[in-house]
Amino acid sequence: MLDVTVIEDPEAAAVSLDPIRARLLAELAGAPASAAMLAGRVGLPRQKVNYHLKALERHGLVELAGERRKGNVTERLMRATAASYVISPAALPAVQPDPDRFRDQLSARWLLALGARLVRDVGMLISGAAKARKRLATYALDGEVRFASAADRAAFVQELTAGVSALIRKYDTPDAESGRDHRIVVAVHPTVKDEDEPRHAAAGETRSAAEGATRPAAEGETRPAADGESRRAAEGESRPAVKDGPRSPAEDRPALGS
Repeated sequence: MLDVTVIEDPEAAAVSLDPIRARLLAELAGAPASAAMLAGRVGLPRQKVNYHLKALERHGLVELAGERRKGNVTERLMRATAASYVISPAALPAVQPDPDRFRDQLSARWLLALGARLVRDVGMLISGAAKARKRLATYALDGEVRFASAADRAAFVQELTAGVSALIRKYDTPDAESGRDHRIVVAVHPTVKDEDEPRHAAAGETRSAAEGATRPAAEGETRPAADGESRRAAEGESRPAVKDGPRSPAEDRPALGS
């Protein structure tokens, strides 16, 4: 069982969002079970549970874990294919977020669009790497920092932008024929708390994350940088300060986005 997987197919997404089937997925993420075992847990007839399990199995959300004899009946033990699922924006291609439509470093909605693209791209990469039977090289950095003031937060963003931009300039080789483009996303946002009422950004607790994800390629194959494709990862998204420039503490918003 995978720890997490991305649902890209629209029909599979619809199946997973059905309340009954979502409940069955949650049950099967814990341990394998048969339709008869699940029927008592979810309060449905075994035949009805079996109908839902077949729908989940058709879309690759559950799989056969084994069989067991119970009297004259052979029960199929099913299990979820992953402990958790993420629905990719690719499941809604006509309305998926496009970070290239607008750019605002301090906009929470632009950050959301970047995150959605990250889910889509990494999901595609995982699928391509699996089909090609290749390992996928990824890296993520996650940490937390408490800022004493909005001015400190603005200064942090400025230094972070300058540092990442310097690294990109150092290692970016657009003419390397055997190279491969990579996308870099650096995000700073208030930490989400368990309490129902969110804390205001002025409380000072903020999460910073730097996430690198390989750009999607067919079947996970390498795409050379010299193939004429756009290098937005090196020249746009990865260098936010080069285009817009960091804002001064006086211009910093009360929160990091709107």
